[in-house]
Amino acid sequence: MNHRRSFLKSVAAAVCVSGSPSVRCCAASAATGFRLNYVLASPLYGTTLLAEVLPEVHKTGATALDIWPRRHADHREQVDAMGHERFLELLQASGVKLGVITRFDLGPYRLREEMDVLRKLGGRMLVTGAEATAGDTLRQKVWNFVESLKPHVETAAESGLTIAIENHASLLIDSADAIRYFAEFAPAEHLGLALAPYHLPQDPALLAGLISDLGPKLALFYAWQHGNGCMSAQPKEQELLQLPGRGQLDFGPLLAALKKINYSGWTEIFMHPFPRGISILESTERVTAAVNESRQYLDRLAAGLGC
Repeated sequence: MNHRRSFLKSVAAAVCVSGSPSVRCCAASAATGFRLNYVLASPLYGTTLLAEVLPEVHKTGATALDIWPRRHADHREQVDAMGHERFLELLQASGVKLGVITRFDLGPYRLREEMDVLRKLGGRMLVTGAEATAGDTLRQKVWNFVESLKPHVETAAESGLTIAIENHASLLIDSADAIRYFAEFAPAEHLGLALAPYHLPQDPALLAGLISDLGPKLALFYAWQHGNGCMSAQPKEQELLQLPGRGQLDFGPLLAALKKINYSGWTEIFMHPFPRGISILESTERVTAAVNESRQYLDRLAAGLGC
């Protein structure tokens, strides 16, 4: 089934209004009791100034921002350059919250100072990757990794923060089995998984099963599919196949699984451009329009779960 074609045919009849955060699909209605809560990924806008990105948050139906550092963006560096107080002023003026800081560059063991920054700026989640640990089996390695994080999770808990580990390719947590082990061993709070379908087999049943396996351990859901990948130059329309509603992955079973576990965490519409660090499209307006197109696709699927 060509999901992009079916989505485009349905746009005219969609009950969501692009760019209006106050107007929600039936997914947000009392009839379903289920809606997606969006956080906007700053690297979609490359190195666009934060003063220009922040007004786009509500236009995309999101309420919070996820900021990244180089090489994917430079918004974390922008925050330090302008000063934390000035950034807080920009957030307040835009009516936007900082939700997430993503720091793959720091890894899971060097987040202490970033926790202080996150807390000061009003955020509540740090996303990073896993690191290799000793062990004879994958299960033992994942157990050892979770054990090694205990003091860091305790520090996060003291500030009411969550550390989210993305299932990133070539890292310890990079397979379905590793995710299941992580779900088994992770504590109930303050440590979770940021699930990136891009890095997994593009099998809706498998991905939906992992969502069910994670349950409350699912800290963040990337609405992101593999499409044609992101590791080499290609025509823009092919690169954009990573976005929901454009590539071949049917997100319907994934959203049904999210509803099944009563997921209320953030959903982040995402993709990587090539090369890293540039906007996914040539203007802020076009980036926001692409995010909204994917949001409408997801909200339409969510609405269909109970309407």
